[in-house]
Amino acid sequence: MSEADDFLSIHRHGLVRVAAATPAASAGDVAANARSILAVARQAAERRADLVLFPELCLSSYAIDDLHLQDALLDRVEQEVGHLVAASADLPLLLIGAPLRRAGRVYNCALVIARGRLIGVVPKSYLPNYREYYEKRWFASGAGLTGLDIEVAGMTVPFGTDLLFAAEGFADFIFHVEICEDYWAPLPPSTFGAMAGALILCNLSASNITIGKSRDRHLLSASQSMRCVAAYAYSAAGAGESTTDLAWDGQAMVHELGDLLGESGRFGDSPELLLADIDVQRVRLERMRNGTFNDSAAAAGHPETRFRRLSFPFTPAKADMGLHRPVRRFPFVPADPLRLDADCYEAFNIQVEALVTRFRATAGRHMVIGVSGGLDSTHALIVAAKACDRMGLPRSTLLGYTMPGFATGEQTKGNAWALMNALGITGEEIDIRPAARQMLADMDHPFARGEAVYDITFENVQAGLRTDYLFRLANRHGGFVIGTGDLSELGLGWCTYGVGDQMSHYAVNSGVPKTLIQFLIRWCIATDQFDDPTKRILDAILNTEISPELVPAGAGGALQSTESKVGPYALNDFFLHHIVRLGLPPSKVAFLAWHAWGDAAVGEWPPDYPEDARVAYDLPTIRRWLDNFLYRFFAISQFKRSALPNGPKVSAGGALSPRGDWRAPSDGVAGPWLDELASALGPRQD
Repeated sequence: MSEADDFLSIHRHGLVRVAAATPAASAGDVAANARSILAVARQAAERRADLVLFPELCLSSYAIDDLHLQDALLDRVEQEVGHLVAASADLPLLLIGAPLRRAGRVYNCALVIARGRLIGVVPKSYLPNYREYYEKRWFASGAGLTGLDIEVAGMTVPFGTDLLFAAEGFADFIFHVEICEDYWAPLPPSTFGAMAGALILCNLSASNITIGKSRDRHLLSASQSMRCVAAYAYSAAGAGESTTDLAWDGQAMVHELGDLLGESGRFGDSPELLLADIDVQRVRLERMRNGTFNDSAAAAGHPETRFRRLSFPFTPAKADMGLHRPVRRFPFVPADPLRLDADCYEAFNIQVEALVTRFRATAGRHMVIGVSGGLDSTHALIVAAKACDRMGLPRSTLLGYTMPGFATGEQTKGNAWALMNALGITGEEIDIRPAARQMLADMDHPFARGEAVYDITFENVQAGLRTDYLFRLANRHGGFVIGTGDLSELGLGWCTYGVGDQMSHYAVNSGVPKTLIQFLIRWCIATDQFDDPTKRILDAILNTEISPELVPAGAGGALQSTESKVGPYALNDFFLHHIVRLGLPPSKVAFLAWHAWGDAAVGEWPPDYPEDARVAYDLPTIRRWLDNFLYRFFAISQFKRSALPNGPKVSAGGALSPRGDWRAPSDGVAGPWLDELASALGPRQD
């Protein structure tokens, strides 16, 4: 396999392709069922699935009642099991439902078949025997059956509810099997399977359909995948099952850590095959962070000591596999309008509530804020204005200062004044240029001698002076300084340390990434949080290019561009989420970013995202800015985060407070992350 092919392989990046299948069923035609199972399995092989999950009792059919107690049918089931095992040599792993006899009883079973071998058999633990269900009439419960074997079609294999299945050569490909009613129980068997080490939980289900039951299945699957810190794959019986008293919809779905990866169609006549690429590496990393998961396993007596782990052969599929899972371009911004509205409502009110509580805890009479006319200060200002409203204080409590420097543009300065006037706060202007010139002269900087030297000293003299003024103004007026810097800037270290925009009395934006701030301002406009004049100026600010405005415009009048220096914030927020919150290796982050951003015409965009901003990024561009992010995040900016002022965590995607989500040494290095990326994509060419 070439290096390029290896990079495209989902297995290299810790993903397993699961297929949840709904084959054509029958009312007890075992041979026809076996043919249908085999046909769908071959389709799954062509689509490079690693595991194919079939419904409960799919080999015999589920709704055949007392026929489950007929030897003729059970003999044919065993015969077809033998045929399926023999035919599986070049197929993915198969999980097939069938009734099997053992010790004078019949069990509702899941058979695990891999590459010409029957690996193990798991019996159903909980048999429904209420309302339309009569399973105890035909089957014996498998609950408590451990350490046993069963003979099936001349093969003797492990049997019991104590089985885990692990791939050879793929450490994170570990799964557990339960059957239908098992996950409707108060304590599903898969809970113990997860605590014993399974990362994928599989459910072979029949599950007749009634009104609202699909929602219940979603609730249970999502909940079990979240509580167990796992993926949950589910497949229910479909067309062809007997409708004497019941009906079937053939629902299949896969959840991962509470999120839906994919769902099949329902009520169709044709067999369904749902493919989903489960990120087992992500699941394992999440468990490593979640101490409660390990504590639960300890409280349960460490279930791993009670499970048998059965290995099965695993051969990775070839490359060029595509990706069967949603990868959001904006991890902090949902594409679904309803969810985005809910997230913005919560984020904005988290910030307002946090600021209200902090202000009430101080002896201050005013809140002091620098207003540049840019996104961050705009958002911090409207949060502060809403906090005044909530406390019943006049907005004149807010002291806003615009402080033009050597490169301040008329547009942003005008926007700053327009916003302060529209909100009705106390606004003032302080020209920092005289003080900046004096400081630069005191340092014998070339700019003070008339030379066009615009270095980092030149920039930070202005940034530092602004914050210095704000702190002294807070002293003078009995207040505290509201920080405007956001989560993205903290991740990149794109903030001036000490007396600069890294510091404040309360960093109200520190938990909000740049990509979300834009949508929070849009949400304030759309939901009429402010009056029409304020909304108009907010819209104007949204349409202004992001710039620190610390260096005079170039010969062509071009303003200093933040994103040309640190990279697109859309990519940086993507990197921030996947590396810091999820802990994924950089090569995998590049792989996911390429799938998310490689084609602007594919996938969903957040509502009202500007058409002219819907760009694509090729892999070299992604790699360039990922290298930049890794260096900035790990090597040069942690000392700023270690001294971060208080501020509220807003997103479940993580925060960077040294007292919260992220703790790291200020003198760390970026080498391991840069080296890992280079090992996958080769040395940088620039």
